[in-house]
Amino acid sequence: MNPSSCGRLTTDLLAGLKQGVLIGAAALVLILPPAGQALVRDTPAAADRERQAGFRSADFGAHAASNDARFIADWATDSGDSRGLPFAILDKRDARLYLFAPDGRLVDASPVLLGAAPGDDSVPDIGTRPMALVRPEERTTPAGRFVSVPGKNASDEDVVWVDHGAAVSMHRVRLVDPKERRLERLASLDPAERRISYGCINVPVAFFDSVVWPTLGQGRAVVYVLPETRAIGDVFAQAYSAETRPAQPRSAVARL
Repeated sequence: MNPSSCGRLTTDLLAGLKQGVLIGAAALVLILPPAGQALVRDTPAAADRERQAGFRSADFGAHAASNDARFIADWATDSGDSRGLPFAILDKRDARLYLFAPDGRLVDASPVLLGAAPGDDSVPDIGTRPMALVRPEERTTPAGRFVSVPGKNASDEDVVWVDHGAAVSMHRVRLVDPKERRLERLASLDPAERRISYGCINVPVAFFDSVVWPTLGQGRAVVYVLPETRAIGDVFAQAYSAETRPAQPRSAVARL
């Protein structure tokens, strides 16, 4: 190859390299953001992490609990729905009561006796009727959010009023009729066996004295009674999970 041919080849190579560099630089300008601006992708995973950041879950300790019980306890804890008061979760399907400190830490849990009839609503005049006039299908424990207060019943016994208008309270188990086998029912592993009351929440005596009364018997508290025939979202419309937490969480009520 003569010298002139070598010179042309070198010139062509340099021109090609220069053109390639210019094309690559142009491509980078199209791809990369302006200087000082980060490349942000609004991915679902990133949005989920932002929404879940700082979510406060209830602490059930070593106790097992249903998904619905954990859902409402977590929401109550994260939203502060109980307004700094202790709160309770009554899982009717499992016939079990969970008591929490205001910060969402579980105090203790126990099986309880509930209304014999399935259902999530009370008959409007049920609180004014004598027990003898309450029909079997009306013996329900209503679902919902209740502000409880300690008090006395007609027999001057300590009770925690859950829904005073419907005469629904939380009290020590009473052995009125031996045929009802209330103590045996409390010890049963079958939640269906623990459906026997007129609607009140019957608690083991030792649990009432050592846990319920010290936790709920000193003033107002919030009791969340989970539904059994209605959807959880129909009863607790404002409740959310870590995954569905709104940008500005708020509880179901502005005040107690």
